[in-house]
Amino acid sequence: MNEPTKLRFGVNYTPSRGWFHHWLDFDLDEVRADFDSIAALGLDHLRVFPLWPIFQPNRTLIRPRAIEQLVSLVDAASERDLSVQVDGLQGHLSSFDFLPAWTQTWHRRSLFTHPEVVAAQEEYLHVLASALAGHEGFLGMTVGNEMSQFASAPHPDPDPITPGLADRWLRRMLAACASGAPNGLHVHAGYDATWYQEDHPFTPAQAARLGAATVLHSWVFNGTAQRYGPTGTATEHHAAYLIELSKAWAREPHRPVWLQEVGAPAPQVPAGHAAAFAEATVANAADCTDLWGITWWCSHDVSRALADFPELEYDLGLLTCDRRPKPAGVALARAAVGWRERPDQPQPRRTALVLDQNRRVEGRLTCAPGGTFFESWMALTEDGARPAVVLAERSTDHDYLTERGIAELVTVGQVRPIRAAGASGRRNATGEAHP
Repeated sequence: MNEPTKLRFGVNYTPSRGWFHHWLDFDLDEVRADFDSIAALGLDHLRVFPLWPIFQPNRTLIRPRAIEQLVSLVDAASERDLSVQVDGLQGHLSSFDFLPAWTQTWHRRSLFTHPEVVAAQEEYLHVLASALAGHEGFLGMTVGNEMSQFASAPHPDPDPITPGLADRWLRRMLAACASGAPNGLHVHAGYDATWYQEDHPFTPAQAARLGAATVLHSWVFNGTAQRYGPTGTATEHHAAYLIELSKAWAREPHRPVWLQEVGAPAPQVPAGHAAAFAEATVANAADCTDLWGITWWCSHDVSRALADFPELEYDLGLLTCDRRPKPAGVALARAAVGWRERPDQPQPRRTALVLDQNRRVEGRLTCAPGGTFFESWMALTEDGARPAVVLAERSTDHDYLTERGIAELVTVGQVRPIRAAGASGRRNATGEAHP
């Protein structure tokens, strides 16, 4: 019998000196020092971010020196027993867009449909993957960081597309990664509009069926913490909810799920509560089966010498800019040790809430914070049910339900909703009422 797969714990790498602008004056010694501080937390992998305009400043120029620097970074991580996932198209990071000049203003062309732009993206991803293939510790490619946000509002200058065109673009980008590194863990990553925004062209089915794993970015500043409070059930279980919601859309009952971004944003999660939030989020997410790993956002704080970041972005690190562990970093390190030492795996979730988006007017909105489905799932969680999610069209598939370990189906109409934080009170994860 194969050994159970141990849960991976890692971090999204934000360089302590110069943030992602460090690619402009790359210093491998500084990178090594950052990696030493990350390895000291006992983490096992990184997600790193080449800036697309720096690596491919012209449509037909992929800079060899930038590729060499990326390879040296991956090798430095491997020397510290840190595996590396490389994002390709950056894309969007911490409120800033990094798009090459050859896609903007006088050269404005769709990121998703213009033949020359798409072909250049394809070549770029292939070159990155090819350069890294065979290097010890290289996990694979993520197509880009939340490229889906360029496809619709609320982005101020979107490239609108249909779900069919989004599907075609994703398949082509993933194929480019696979052509360069055939054995890599190649995935794509959107933000939560995929699951919650009604007209978003990147869909739950794409997220849960394309690529080697389902990738999730869980942020409670999306209205969750504001509505339910920093210690509310919905806030502390938001990541677990997305994991279970995503599994309903997967064709394979045990498709791996990667919680690739999750963090403790202030003030929605007060700074003094960040460690407790990290502990609760990890515990609840790790109680889901088929979870590949948890990758915290982010490694190091952003220096306040850098201007114009949203306030919450400066202090999301597990470590300070001086590479000192913060309470959340200590909490994640402790959680990583505890979960790795567990001999058992999470038990299957026996109860599942049925999601019927074909009949409900709300569609994806019902799954969003404040939506009926969202609040019903959280109510079941408060009552100790450990709910899974099943699509209505699969609710009569006995073999599928058995494979997932589901023995009981519950509909939204059978569940009383949780209450948002406020004058009427709320219940925390133990079910206690708070004024």
